[in-house]
Amino acid sequence: MDNLDRIFHSLADGTRRAIIAQLASGPARVGDLAQHHDMALPSFLKHMRVLESSDIIVSRKVGRVRMCELRPNALVVAQNWLERERRIWEDRLDRLDFLVETLAKKETPDGTE
Repeated sequence: MDNLDRIFHSLADGTRRAIIAQLASGPARVGDLAQHHDMALPSFLKHMRVLESSDIIVSRKVGRVRMCELRPNALVVAQNWLERERRIWEDRLDRLDFLVETLAKKETPDGTE
């Protein structure tokens, strides 16, 4: 699975999106993140591993506590892909709009709108 697939896989789950939103305000302890989610710690840690494997977050041990934070620019790969797709679809829709307008003008007997 390439990195873009891993990123979208990570974003496909509401719990993982919520973790990302929590970390948007800054680094946090795993325990603090986990307490906002109604699940056992081992289940929560699976979500954390998915986020780490997609390089969206990084965690490190600080004393006895595991700290997590978002990787800077972690979602740029997905953002770039979405931007390319948006441009492609905007161009297609612009061409479709032009075609519809052209056909509509041909349907009116005097060529006016």
